[in-house]
Amino acid sequence: MIRQRVIKARERQHRRFANEKIFSNAAMTPRMIRAYCEIDSQSEKMLENAMRRLGLSARAYDRILKVSRTIADLEDTDTIDSNHVSEAVGYRSLDRTYWT
Repeated sequence: MIRQRVIKARERQHRRFANEKIFSNAAMTPRMIRAYCEIDSQSEKMLENAMRRLGLSARAYDRILKVSRTIADLEDTDTIDSNHVSEAVGYRSLDRTYWT
């Protein structure tokens, strides 16, 4: 079941980037992030608060958006919502806690 979700998410990314020279969310440039990772105002506020609270950089902001896009892809949805952003921030804070 998990394998099928991942295959479906990869197919979604393949379609999204058909006209780009990349094949996955991880390879998105900042321009692509702005185009493919739109978030609503509630998610934006949540992300800004997390950035301040955790002392994250602009690079971390972009990485969180990429992970949020991937989480949304795994849920087979076109839009990134606050749950996706929240989950991505959680992974980033775990990364900072245990791997730095």
